[in-house]
Amino acid sequence: MYTIKEMPVLERPRERLERVGAKNISTTELIAILLRAGTKNVSAIEVAKTIIKETNQITELQNKTIQELSSISGVGKTKAITILAAIELGKRVLNPQSEKTKISSANDVYKLLKDELSGLKQEVLVVLFLDLKTNLIAKKQIFMGSLNQSLIHPREVYKYAVKFSAFQIILVHNHPSGDPEPSFQDIEVTKRFIEAGDMLQIKVADHIVIGSNGYVSVMDYLKK
Repeated sequence: MYTIKEMPVLERPRERLERVGAKNISTTELIAILLRAGTKNVSAIEVAKTIIKETNQITELQNKTIQELSSISGVGKTKAITILAAIELGKRVLNPQSEKTKISSANDVYKLLKDELSGLKQEVLVVLFLDLKTNLIAKKQIFMGSLNQSLIHPREVYKYAVKFSAFQIILVHNHPSGDPEPSFQDIEVTKRFIEAGDMLQIKVADHIVIGSNGYVSVMDYLKK
């Protein structure tokens, strides 16, 4: 297996970035630049390809822990930290107004996710993971399809809540019909998550249903 030093100079990741710009090189090349070097037998390019292969979607890279990344052959702790630092820096560059997103109300949830969820042809369940002060720690799509309590197990959500050290979660899903009125299944799913959260001491702060032109809080129904 060839190393980057054995590649033609103009085809090396750093030289290509300098020549054509960061926007015009591949994700593999960007990661290889962060890695700086591969191993004795594997180039940084090949290590980068392995990272991408083991990440279902490139956006999922931001949810990897140092331990998870460093366990990939050719990465190690130092390179894992470099990758996560680069991802965090990118987030802060794109959102310079505030380094933390605070979720203080159902309307904050709606503003955060309305463009992403309204208008979709399928129901999608997204979970927001929050700290004690309701700052957003992570946002993750958990499920796509009809929101049925027999299909969605709380463990799929709470394993990430534990991973992110979340104090509370907010469930969010859309109604393709455009009507945000909660269904019987929406209410039952919410109850199931609340019960599981009580056992784990991870609060379900709300469950928001997003429609075409608005939203409804399932929690408001449970309070009636």
